[in-house]
Amino acid sequence: MSGFAGLRVGLVGPLPPPAGGMANQTRQLAELLGSGGAEVELVQTNPPYSPAWIGRLPVIRAVFRLLPYLWALWRSAGRCDVFHLMANSGWSWHLFAAPAIWIAWLRGVPVVVNYRGGEAAAFLSRSQALVRWSMRRAAALIVPSRFLQEVFARFGMQAEIVPNIIDLTRFRPRESAQPDGPHLVVARNLEPLYDNETALRAFLRIHEQLPHSHMTIAGSGPEEARLRALAAELGLEQAVHFAGRLDREAMAELYRAADLMLNPSLADNMPNSVLESLASGVPVVSTDVGGIPYIVEDQVTALLVKPGDPTAMAAAATRLLEDTAQWQKLREAGIAEVQRYTWQRVAPLLADTYRATQTRAAHT
Repeated sequence: MSGFAGLRVGLVGPLPPPAGGMANQTRQLAELLGSGGAEVELVQTNPPYSPAWIGRLPVIRAVFRLLPYLWALWRSAGRCDVFHLMANSGWSWHLFAAPAIWIAWLRGVPVVVNYRGGEAAAFLSRSQALVRWSMRRAAALIVPSRFLQEVFARFGMQAEIVPNIIDLTRFRPRESAQPDGPHLVVARNLEPLYDNETALRAFLRIHEQLPHSHMTIAGSGPEEARLRALAAELGLEQAVHFAGRLDREAMAELYRAADLMLNPSLADNMPNSVLESLASGVPVVSTDVGGIPYIVEDQVTALLVKPGDPTAMAAAATRLLEDTAQWQKLREAGIAEVQRYTWQRVAPLLADTYRATQTRAAHT
């Protein structure tokens, strides 16, 4: 993309490992900007601890990570034309996003804040004064969905939509059907927010009606032991596989081996897992929380149910797995929908944002 040629971009955000949504988006954006002619300087918010044992000390580890981070920001700001900041809620905002905004402002570098936290409303209701104080020094605010745009508008902050980017050369539909029974996938971290327990309890009901079905849970987190114990308690040890956290290549292979994706989260913005599943030709049954209804339409590109309701999730999934025509209809609609998230569509929006921030900076 010629819109980035010669531009020096300081990209601030997390990188894999772990291979979470924001980390994967940061790495992918760095690669795409570089291929478009930009000079990308990465400032990583989650570098490995050195020495490694520091990571086991909660307060000390924050200091060990924060001080080198601030120095890296200061140095990078002196070499870049624009900062692109991947921002999230909570302590991540206060420790990493806000300092990046202020350091860039002190160095005279325009900052594009790319906010993508699913719990934005709750965070802003608690911390709006601090967030607005920092955002007055930012050149632009971009968000990946209309849902987040509306959340920020409620708190008096204007945001432009620049969607997430899905690599359709990596996440693509499989060519033939799976012969070994319905395969369901859950691709969320094993944390309370993502309510994997509901997915397990829903799968129990699915498995009772479709005994050859099996499910893979791809993710890691503090609830792993409890969820494994629950799977055993429900008698699903042989039908549920805990795959751990997978990198993007392994996730793409997993989607191509799946027939249905369950997204049981209690709060969400614009999960890459849903978009990647659609791109892979895998229909989705999801809760209707947060930004989910803004990226998929019930009965058109996905089936949506209320959160915390395994019976409803199981009924939707079973109905879809037993109705080949509806399954195929959702599959085709999902594949068409994700064309909006290609780099070819997103790159011009991002290039326009960068140019606008530089123009404003030149006139201030």
